[in-house]
Amino acid sequence: MNTPFTPLRTAVPISEDALARYTTMAGKASEIDSSLYQVYDCKRGLRNADGSGVLVGLTTVGAVVGYSIVDRELVPVPGRLLYRGIELHDLVKGFQSEKRFGFEETIYLLLMGRLPNHAEMEEFFTNLDQLRPLPPHFKEEAILGMPSPDVMNKLARCILASYAFDENPDEISIQNVLRQSLGLIARLPTYAVYGYQAKSHYYGGKSLHMRIPSPGLSTAEHILCLLRPYGAYTRLEAELLDLCLVIHAEHGGGNNSTFTTHVVSSTYTDTYSAIAAACLSLKGPRHGGANHQVMRMIDDIKAHVKDWTNEGEIADYLGKILDKEAFDRTGLIYGLGHAVYKISDPRAEILKEKAAQLAKETPENEEEFEFLNRIARIGSELYMERHHTERPLPTNVDFYSGFVYKMLGIPTDLFTPLFAVGRIPGWCAHRLEEFNGNSRIIRPAYKCVMKSVPYVPMDAR
Repeated sequence: MNTPFTPLRTAVPISEDALARYTTMAGKASEIDSSLYQVYDCKRGLRNADGSGVLVGLTTVGAVVGYSIVDRELVPVPGRLLYRGIELHDLVKGFQSEKRFGFEETIYLLLMGRLPNHAEMEEFFTNLDQLRPLPPHFKEEAILGMPSPDVMNKLARCILASYAFDENPDEISIQNVLRQSLGLIARLPTYAVYGYQAKSHYYGGKSLHMRIPSPGLSTAEHILCLLRPYGAYTRLEAELLDLCLVIHAEHGGGNNSTFTTHVVSSTYTDTYSAIAAACLSLKGPRHGGANHQVMRMIDDIKAHVKDWTNEGEIADYLGKILDKEAFDRTGLIYGLGHAVYKISDPRAEILKEKAAQLAKETPENEEEFEFLNRIARIGSELYMERHHTERPLPTNVDFYSGFVYKMLGIPTDLFTPLFAVGRIPGWCAHRLEEFNGNSRIIRPAYKCVMKSVPYVPMDAR
């Protein structure tokens, strides 16, 4: 077994006593009376009082529809997601009915604004394929040279390291940003899988396998070929991973990581800085990291519910989760509910249907799939009962994505990185919009509620 990687440490760590004192002071200094948010009509989370988002920009890339405003009131509607005006359901049905992989077509649609014809798709696929190989020594220096215990951090560092391998990294012309975007889109899958393998080797003591797949593969096939010990996968597995990438590719300008792309891009910084910032935003358990959190919750429920078919036993434990007595004691059933989708999440509907198809291939997966469905239904019913509402909580895409990745044999460390691989076309399309002539540096206001105090000389403190 290899020697685990030893992280760098400071020569003299801060004392526990000093850190405890600093923590007390910093905690007190960061407290704000919650009632002041209402006093100043502060839009916390850039949301209005009714839960709708504060309108801060315009986009043609994607539309997320979960409600309409009627007579100034929010009215929930069945969820819709559109890429460049095309319904996600129609896009998926289109390429799946023709037995094609759809992620590359989706990339083209998001970046170019329309669907490609046969010749354009063939040319685009070839160009992405030719961009996949990493620059000389990149793997040794940027990936193996400093492995990370978290693959998302490694992914962001690989994106930042790409700056050093670009002969023209700072120019923000549409042509240059598009060139950089295509390069990152092509190489991000390799960054993610190699980053995971480096972690497994240096932190998990596992053998280091870093395959070099043959050219001509789709993005989903490329990922599975890199990840599997012998590069073996079925067509259904590749189609399911391809679907995951497609449904994660875009989600409007207001989701946290895409908004981060807009915020950072509005400063006119380089592409690598903007996309790395978006990647690190996605890492959080309130955003892209939610799929990992769902699986942790499901594992916890499995550990406490002996009979997966006993709805009373399931309800008892979910009630404890809602009452902040179990799991992480936040009172949340992860994977249920969404900030925009109030009735249904179209991504979850599509993924659930495909997951059911793959789950039927093995009895244990089918049993777990039914268990997940019971958790979703019972959890929603308990929420409705506790909050005295007639509107059920819909499952969101995170509820099923972790289960799908698990069926594909994808390790949990790669759940959120693969979300990033899917979402980067959307990030890049939104970044391009920041250079369309209507951009202003994003600079919202924060009201300082600290009263003015006099400066006290050192000897008088």
